[in-house]
Amino acid sequence: MKYIIASDIHGSAYWCRRLCDLVEAEKPDGLWLLGDLLYHGPRNDLPRDYAPKEVIPMLSAYRDIILAVRGNCEAEVDQMVLPFPCMADFSQVRLPGMAVYLTHGHHHSPDNLPPLPRGAVFLSGHTHVKLDQIRGGIRCLNPGSVSIPKDGSHSCLILEDGKFSFRILED
Repeated sequence: MKYIIASDIHGSAYWCRRLCDLVEAEKPDGLWLLGDLLYHGPRNDLPRDYAPKEVIPMLSAYRDIILAVRGNCEAEVDQMVLPFPCMADFSQVRLPGMAVYLTHGHHHSPDNLPPLPRGAVFLSGHTHVKLDQIRGGIRCLNPGSVSIPKDGSHSCLILEDGKFSFRILED
């Protein structure tokens, strides 16, 4: 099984297109989105090619494989225009040998983990900075940001055969 894990698209049609190109190339079984899909938020500058109305159909094309959680920039109107659920604060996935907790990261974070069993995987976005660390026996991963990275590279994660790897979406 293969999954692409992305966060913080923030309405960038350009960077969403790059993510969709990766989805087309990799043919994942799932696309897990960790929030902040359409709106750039009041703390961020406009990302490249900010066009949420263009992002909607791009993401909608993958509705059957998307598992999404709510970011701090999601609003009820986002759910009205997206054909997949995107307003849950978190989701949990059980894979063979792996318990995965998905959230945006503005409520629970690697510094404020929810109750999880040792060996679980905690996936979050929000900080726009890639992370892969073990904290209290929990593997904490952040794919970074698709459109507004704060660590210099536009990125996401791929989970394939139980292994995580970062994928850079640069030009």
